[in-house]
Amino acid sequence: MASSEITLEAVPAASNIKAEEWDACANPRPDPNAIENLDTLASPGAPGCSTAGSRSGYNPFVSHAFFAATEASGSACARTGWGPRHLLARLDGAIVGVVPCYLKSHSQGEYVFDRGWADAYERAGGRYYPKLQASVPFTPATGPRLLIRSGVDREQIGSALASGLMALCNATNASSVHVTFAPETEAKFLGEHGFLQRNDQQFHWHNEGYKTFDDFLATLNSRHRKAIKRERREALASDITIHRLTGADITEDAWDAFFAFYMETGSRKWGRPYLTRSFFSLIGESMSRDVLLVMAKRNGRWIAGAINFIGSDTLFGRNWGAVEHHPFLHFEVCYYQAIEFAIERGLKTVEAGAQGEHKLARGYLPQTTYSAHYIADPDLRRAIADYLKRERAYVAEVGRELTEAGPFRKAVDEA
Repeated sequence: MASSEITLEAVPAASNIKAEEWDACANPRPDPNAIENLDTLASPGAPGCSTAGSRSGYNPFVSHAFFAATEASGSACARTGWGPRHLLARLDGAIVGVVPCYLKSHSQGEYVFDRGWADAYERAGGRYYPKLQASVPFTPATGPRLLIRSGVDREQIGSALASGLMALCNATNASSVHVTFAPETEAKFLGEHGFLQRNDQQFHWHNEGYKTFDDFLATLNSRHRKAIKRERREALASDITIHRLTGADITEDAWDAFFAFYMETGSRKWGRPYLTRSFFSLIGESMSRDVLLVMAKRNGRWIAGAINFIGSDTLFGRNWGAVEHHPFLHFEVCYYQAIEFAIERGLKTVEAGAQGEHKLARGYLPQTTYSAHYIADPDLRRAIADYLKRERAYVAEVGRELTEAGPFRKAVDEA
């Protein structure tokens, strides 16, 4: 029997795609008949309402609700340099694959830095922008980028999507395609289709079956164990209380307070925060049960907070901000509360966002992250390939050194 034809198209907004069709690809139900395909491309999990704990492999950042909120709020749109060009693969008219993709006029909000590549190419007379970015806007969290529905040939659809990204690069006169924070298997799969491989590093906390925060502390050496206990005490020394909000507990007043924190910190760090106030209301309406706000209160008012997103086995730490600054409050709100929540929920991992070697002393260990890059110009591609080979070796060596220097007890440490 002749195989069906795969057709590809790019659409200018997530709203052009039905949520159920997008989510069937982004967080598909497990397909017991497709086990043989799972080694080729990482498979997410099952869909449903926003109750992450009931869905194996659920990743909130690739849900239709998240992309729709970033775009409808004016956070990711052509005006901000994030023009949606989502790539769709259809089989017999049905959407079987999606790549969230944006035509970019800059390199902001990506967390995988290529400004050096852009500068070098433009000094040599090339034009680096526009470029295509296959990613979740403003979100350095690992997750699938080739979103493929269950029950189809994943390798076939994945290959079509990889080829489609290259064709879209040519059709939009882009210099390159950047697939960032992909699972390792997906990055390697793209490598087999002509994409260059890039590694970087974050710091993640791993749950080794702890029942309590004290169980986790018991695995640390004495110096770090005592330091964390002291930091937690001093963080709350000024009559500060910590509150965890999720679901219906997240009111518009709480969003107002958090947005003020986000703007204060973002304006100092980045010059222009990426997310608009309406983004937070939109996710509050569509996915509040996937959100954990950790908020600090003093003298009856909110003074600091951090936003996290809840996956089926991972807590993703995102933005933090404060209007009052107290010693160690950042560590308590962002790191220690996240660890406690993960232990209570039985989550396997806390991803604490980009960069930050200070996380090492708090029990977050180096974790390699992966991206894949298609560079259209052969001369630029050769130069970048040579650079990436050296960079991968450096990232691996730094990861080994930092892991060895971690806070966990060695065999010779005292109990």
